[in-house]
Amino acid sequence: MRKLVITQNITLDGSIEMLDDWFDPRDQADRSDLLQEIRRQDRKSDAFLTGRRTFEDLRAYWSPLSDDPTGIADYLNAVDKFVVSSTLTDPVWRHSTVLSGDPVTEVGALKRQPGLDIVATGSITLCHSLIEAGLVDEYRFFVYPVVQGRGRRLFPEGYTVPRLRLIESHAFRAGVTYSSYTPES
Repeated sequence: MRKLVITQNITLDGSIEMLDDWFDPRDQADRSDLLQEIRRQDRKSDAFLTGRRTFEDLRAYWSPLSDDPTGIADYLNAVDKFVVSSTLTDPVWRHSTVLSGDPVTEVGALKRQPGLDIVATGSITLCHSLIEAGLVDEYRFFVYPVVQGRGRRLFPEGYTVPRLRLIESHAFRAGVTYSSYTPES
């Protein structure tokens, strides 16, 4: 069975909602050690999962980008993308499939297909549903040295995870840290 991985950029105070300008994907080109880790993770996945709003934001920014020194545009334009939406009918972006049914059922079926990791990012509402359904196999956090003071968090209000096991962690020159966890059974 494929792994479902939630990868998030997050502030020190736990916000994944980008209300301020603490994260800019164009900055990755100047952070070669961080970009190298992103590329390593991209090679371990062959499916990218988002909700409609995140998908539309990513499509508008990355799809037409032709001169991208980070390689993120090339990856996103080539990877199989799955967008969970009950309103979107034509994703317009190559290699994109709309999942219009129940997200838990649709993603569960996607996990049972052969392939590499399925990576979800952004998409706070979708991530909350996947976490509550127990479908997440791994959490990957890129923690930015910023305190935003507000914004939605990854884990739904009142939800607890009994224990997470650290898989790996390291720091990058720009002060960003990376850590990955798996839920303990």
